[in-house]
Amino acid sequence: MTDTNAFAEALQRTLALPAEEARKLQRRLDNGFKLAAKINDDEVRLATTPKRAVLRRDKVTLYRYEPQVRQTVRTPVFVVYGLVGRWTMADLQPDRSLIGNLLAQGLDVYVVDWGNPSRADRWLAFDDYVGDYLDACVDHIRAEAGVDKVNLLGICEGGVFTQCYAALFGDKVRNLIVTITPTDFHADQQEHRPDRGFINLWARSLEPRDIERLIDSCGYVPGRFMGLVFSMLTPARSLTKYNLDLLDVLDDEDKLRNFLRMEQWLADRPHHPGEAARQFFIDLYRNNDLAEGRFELCGRKVLLKNIKVPVLNVYALDDHIIPPPCAAALGKLVGTRDYSELALPGGHVGVFVSGKSQGIVADRVVEWVRQRE
Repeated sequence: MTDTNAFAEALQRTLALPAEEARKLQRRLDNGFKLAAKINDDEVRLATTPKRAVLRRDKVTLYRYEPQVRQTVRTPVFVVYGLVGRWTMADLQPDRSLIGNLLAQGLDVYVVDWGNPSRADRWLAFDDYVGDYLDACVDHIRAEAGVDKVNLLGICEGGVFTQCYAALFGDKVRNLIVTITPTDFHADQQEHRPDRGFINLWARSLEPRDIERLIDSCGYVPGRFMGLVFSMLTPARSLTKYNLDLLDVLDDEDKLRNFLRMEQWLADRPHHPGEAARQFFIDLYRNNDLAEGRFELCGRKVLLKNIKVPVLNVYALDDHIIPPPCAAALGKLVGTRDYSELALPGGHVGVFVSGKSQGIVADRVVEWVRQRE
């Protein structure tokens, strides 16, 4: 008896499936395993949109994407992801790529790759990522593109970086776009929703010394540890995706590739440098210093009221990681009257990878930027 036969019989016994349904399931499994055996690594590679490295600084690399059509907006868009995940989410696959959709409409797009931090990067802080690396990238883009300002597009923790940058270095920023980004890390308490805001609750439940002990022991917050934390936020989903979800896509080659790409992105989680992690979890998540005007970078307070440039805030209405009130709070804190929101149905990652959102975010960003060019 083959493994698929045994699996089908086990499911038949467990789920009390009729014999015909069990045979159909067996055929699907047979076809699915054959498809899986055919798929190689090159077929599920992430971030395949053509680009070239234009700046390297320590472990940080700045990429510029090759144009696909005639450029329609002169000011480049600089995509900034955070340290808790990999920027490849914005270019997951050809038909689910925020970056690809921006390029297709004539934008000049750059992205920063923070590399793979190690214990040697224990003391890298927000000051380094915002005041050094991010600023060096912005200056390079300005020089290479021949512009005096750039459009910043921050994602998740990267959106926090870009908020800080726009508050401190606003003379180099034309427009600020933030997506699925927390600003007020305590605003989740307004909702009293038991189904989201788990990272906020988890961080506030820890004593600062507990966070510091974790960082001191490793020199960083391990990527696998954060991956486990995110998995535990939705335990039922995490437990069922490798059986029920996988069964749904196993005999569909395109869907199976999509599934494998997503799993590859989830597994590729870099370490978070120690001092930056301490600031993120203690200063921001626990103490809410950014929203309350106490957060300091580069010897200066980060006051969000100093953001005078136009702001577009994109967030997900069903985001269990960044609750909507935590993201929407930005509108009351910035110092610009040109503030817009795009609230989308779906969850945290779905803003970028769901079939329904494909094109919506890019179309709105392009339209919004063109109006302000």
